[in-house]
Amino acid sequence: MTTTTWRNWGRTAQCTPSRLIAPQSVDELAAAVQAAAERKETVKPAGAGHSFSEIAVAPGIQVSMTGLSGLLDVDAARSRVTLGAGTHLYEIPGLLEPHGLAMANLGDVDRQTISGATSTGTHGTGLKYGGISTQIRGLELVDGHGRVRTLGEDGPDLKAAALGLGALGVITSITLQCVDAFSMRAHEAPASADEAIGTFLDRVRTEDHYEFYWFPHTNCTLTKTNTRMPAHTEASGPSRLRRYIDDELLSNDLFGVLCGVSAQVPAVVPGINQVAGRVLSERTFTDRSDKVFISSRKVRFREMEYALPLEAVPEALRELRAMIDRRRHKVSFPVEVRAAAADDLMLSTASGREAGYIAVHRYHRDDPSASTTYFRDVEDIMIAHEGRPHWGKMHTRDADYLRGVYPRFDDFLTVRDAYDPDRTFANPYLRHVLGK
Repeated sequence: MTTTTWRNWGRTAQCTPSRLIAPQSVDELAAAVQAAAERKETVKPAGAGHSFSEIAVAPGIQVSMTGLSGLLDVDAARSRVTLGAGTHLYEIPGLLEPHGLAMANLGDVDRQTISGATSTGTHGTGLKYGGISTQIRGLELVDGHGRVRTLGEDGPDLKAAALGLGALGVITSITLQCVDAFSMRAHEAPASADEAIGTFLDRVRTEDHYEFYWFPHTNCTLTKTNTRMPAHTEASGPSRLRRYIDDELLSNDLFGVLCGVSAQVPAVVPGINQVAGRVLSERTFTDRSDKVFISSRKVRFREMEYALPLEAVPEALRELRAMIDRRRHKVSFPVEVRAAAADDLMLSTASGREAGYIAVHRYHRDDPSASTTYFRDVEDIMIAHEGRPHWGKMHTRDADYLRGVYPRFDDFLTVRDAYDPDRTFANPYLRHVLGK
C-alpha cells in the first residue's frame, strides 16, 4: 500500500514507512513477516499512535492491525475473552456487555488498541489492581522468523510478552481475564495540594480507585475516588447536560482555548490556574464502570510519566512543586498522581513493587524549548527516586539506566533473542531502551 508520513497523536514522533501492509489474517501477516526477515527489512505495527514516545515508529514496514480485531472467543466458565490485537479499548465494553463481563481496571484514555496498550504498560489507578497487561492470560504472536506462536498462562515467556514493547513479535490476539460487569460511584472533590499529597498513601490503601490532579502554581487539587458497585446499581448524579457541560465544554473546549492563550502568553498561566483551581466543585455520580474510568481527552498534549516506589511519591511531589517555582516554569496542564499494585511481569513499571505514578503534561503548542526543559527537570527528580519511565510516554532513559531499575531486564533480553534474534522488530527507540 502507498505510504505517507505517519504522526502519533501527541505530534512527538513521525516517520515515513517504506511500505504499509494491512493483513486480513494471521497467515497473511506471518508470510509478510517471514518475507521481510529474509530481505532484512524491519516490521512494526502502529496501533492507534497514542504513545508519546517513539516506540511505534516504523522506518521499514508499518503494519495496520485493523484487519485483526474484534471479539474472537468467549470462555464464559472462566470469564475470559479473546480479542483481535487491533481492537480498540473503546470497543471492548460493548463487546463484553452482552456476556455480563467487564475489564477489571482501565486507564482514563481508551483510544489505544488492546495490543498497543498492553505492550506499552498502560494502567489505571487502584492499589489492588495491576496495569492492563496483568489481565492477559494468553496471546498469539508472529515472531521474527514469521512463525506463529501461542503463549499460555503457564508458560514463562508470557511474563515477557504480556508487556513486550513490540520487541518479541507482532501480537495477533490477546486473551483477557475479565470480571463480572460492575458499576462505580465516582466522587470528585477539591482539596489543597498539601492535604492531597499528605494523605495520598493512606487514600490509595483505603479506596478502590483513587487519584488526584494538582494544578501547578496553586495549592489546588481535584481528587477522584471511584468505588466499585454491583452491576445493577442505578445510574445517578448530574444530568447528561450537566456532565456534557463539565466534561466537554469546560474540560475540553474552554480548557483548549485557555491552553492556546497560555502558549502565546506564558505569563498568564499562573493566574489562569489560580482561577481554575478556585472554581473546582464537588460532584458524585454512578455509572457503568468504563464510563467512570474513561475521560474525554480532546486537547492535544505531550506527556511524561514515571513510576516510583509508592512511598517515594509524596516527597517527589514536594520536590516537583519546589522545582517548578525555582525554575519558573509555566505549566498549564495539571499533574496526575495515581497508584497500582505490584506485579511479576518482566518490564512492567510495577514489576516487583507497588507503584506510584506521577504524570506531567505540556500543551502540544507550548514553546518546544520550554517543554523540553520542563520534562528534563522533572525527569531529574524521578530518576533520583529510582523511577521507571512509562514505555509509551516521553523520557530519555537508555538500556544502562533501565537495567539498574528492572531486576529482570536481562531475562527479557534473553527471551527477545529467542523470538527475534535478527531484530526484525527493532526500531531506533528499542535500540535505545534495550541496547544495540
